[in-house]
Amino acid sequence: MSYLPQLLFVIAFAYAVYFFARNVKRLRRNILLGKDVDRKDRKSERLSQMIRVALGQSKMVTRPIAGTLHVIIYVGFVIINIEVLEIIIDGISGQHRIFAFLCPVYSFLIGSFEILALLVLITVILFWTRRNIMRIKRFLSPELKGWPKNDANLILYFEVVLMVLFLTMNAADYQLQLNNHEAYVKAGAFPVSQFLLPLFENMSSATLVIVERTAWWAHILGILFFLNYLYYSKHLHILLAFPNVYFANLEEKGKFKNLDSVTNEVKMMLDPNADPFAEPAEGEGDEVPEKFGASDVSDLSWFQLLSAYTCTECGRCTSECPANQTGKKLSPRKIMMDTRDRLEEVGKNIDANKGEFQPDGKQLLDDYISREELWACTTCNACVEACPVGIDPLSIIMDMRQYLVMEESAAPAELNNAMSNIENNAAPWPYNQQDRLNWAKEA
Repeated sequence: MSYLPQLLFVIAFAYAVYFFARNVKRLRRNILLGKDVDRKDRKSERLSQMIRVALGQSKMVTRPIAGTLHVIIYVGFVIINIEVLEIIIDGISGQHRIFAFLCPVYSFLIGSFEILALLVLITVILFWTRRNIMRIKRFLSPELKGWPKNDANLILYFEVVLMVLFLTMNAADYQLQLNNHEAYVKAGAFPVSQFLLPLFENMSSATLVIVERTAWWAHILGILFFLNYLYYSKHLHILLAFPNVYFANLEEKGKFKNLDSVTNEVKMMLDPNADPFAEPAEGEGDEVPEKFGASDVSDLSWFQLLSAYTCTECGRCTSECPANQTGKKLSPRKIMMDTRDRLEEVGKNIDANKGEFQPDGKQLLDDYISREELWACTTCNACVEACPVGIDPLSIIMDMRQYLVMEESAAPAELNNAMSNIENNAAPWPYNQQDRLNWAKEA
């Protein structure tokens, strides 16, 4: 009978790992629905960027208040997980505070965990206030209504519960240590939970054991549940921020990719000696693609799909977007959220049809992202610069624009006029070169 708690813990842990592995497999499958893109170059530069941006949070603190609060949550999450490691080992081995032999080091660690837990509690309350009471514009966008807002709040509530359970577990444990309970060796420092002792000092040791064990079980089961909830939450960036920053585009912002097939065609048109009917030489550029640009998620690259899952929905991109600031419909955050939602829909379609996608009459273009949004973009790269985890909404916008222009010939009339003027007048204005300076004569 004494092995029953260990058995129950191993079963719970095994189930959590199983479902987590299943979610990872599904996530990987969905991301790899995208087209291949080479991001294996400049490895040292990529590693340096990952350490600086993802680990060091360098772009997060460009907004001091939100950035500092996020760093506290981030550090707390990373360091308190050392305590989670101990809980897992205790649960499997049937021991209690297995690292207690570290003595002063252990006391320092537990004390640090408690201070961080308190800071996380305070920070979560501030985050909740910013999202629900303060009228911060980037949290009021239409795309955050419904599930996205509820998801953000659920995570905050969850973190409060986990930290309270952690401190309750420690307080009950500390009281049992003071009571010289035989199963609770004196170990650890409790700078925060010691203030909860008045709640427990009149309880019997049997009741205290129940409180401590209940908090212990609820804490670890909550963490295992949270681990599997990540897949359905914007907090998936906890796991994906590092690879997303590593594989981010290192080219200069504003440098757009060219299709070799189109480039070669233009070169041939400009070469007076070229034979328009000649076959291209072997290795001379890529073959003409089956489809230009992107109208659905399968036309995007795997990195763009990875970025859709990595999006934290923080709204920094949208708040920096000049089109959005002037009342246009475009929101770079919504572009990423729509891409993720469509990708999830495609993934569920594949799951429901035994691994094969069956056409559902929908696509990313029009059904999720409107043409008005796409053409509102000024291609200024403000959204790309603002993202703290290396996401590039502009690349998706440009790929979808390319589809509209090259596959549907559906560019706005203003753009078509400008392009015609460039072709005919070598400038976007409807004046020939001789008349260009006539306005100066009228001054």
